[in-house]
Amino acid sequence: MKTTLFVLTYNEIEGMRAIMPRVKKEWVDQIIIADGGSTDGTLEYAKEHGYTTFVQKKKGIRHAYIEGFPLINGDIVVTFSPDGNSIPEAIPELIKKMREGYDMVIASRYLEDAVSHDDDIFTGFGNWFFKKSINLFFGSKYADALVIFRAYRKSLFYELDLHKEESYNTEKLLFTVIGIEPLLSIRCAKRKLKVTEVPVEEPERIGGERKLQIIRWGGAYYLQILKEICSWR
Repeated sequence: MKTTLFVLTYNEIEGMRAIMPRVKKEWVDQIIIADGGSTDGTLEYAKEHGYTTFVQKKKGIRHAYIEGFPLINGDIVVTFSPDGNSIPEAIPELIKKMREGYDMVIASRYLEDAVSHDDDIFTGFGNWFFKKSINLFFGSKYADALVIFRAYRKSLFYELDLHKEESYNTEKLLFTVIGIEPLLSIRCAKRKLKVTEVPVEEPERIGGERKLQIIRWGGAYYLQILKEICSWR
């Protein structure tokens, strides 16, 4: 099975310089840099180092996936942020587990001895609360349901309708654009797909600014959970 590393960037030049040299090109068959319109040299750095790049046309992390997934050649996709939060040396372990027959493998920040060094009181509670809610309502046993750093079958993006705008109607109520990870976790649980987690610590971010919109994203995600209880298949 071929593997694609899908790297999400928006003004992450410091992280790119520190993290991407640690990503070995032999680990994967394809590396794509999905850029949200950086103005700090991130895109130029990626091009100089020979990475396949594209700049998303619509703003918001979800549109990076929608616009970028048609470019993916791999059967397995590893989603990754070069902001320092994702440890690149964990990529081979995620791919190895996928090749054991899993549908999704999560780089869990809270499994066993793993910890997040980037959490504050708000993000720590939010991750715990959403994980507990998803596990309660959908019968899953996630230690980490929201993290970007994970590997999964590319086909899941389409099988679980993650490419469809109607899957994210709740974001419109809070005037934001949310990510796909909570819904991916929820719908994998609803389909009872084969999912596992591996413990991977989350270091502090390197430079740049955190893009998280705590109130808006949190509200949209919880409305999404409530919607999923009553809808989809």
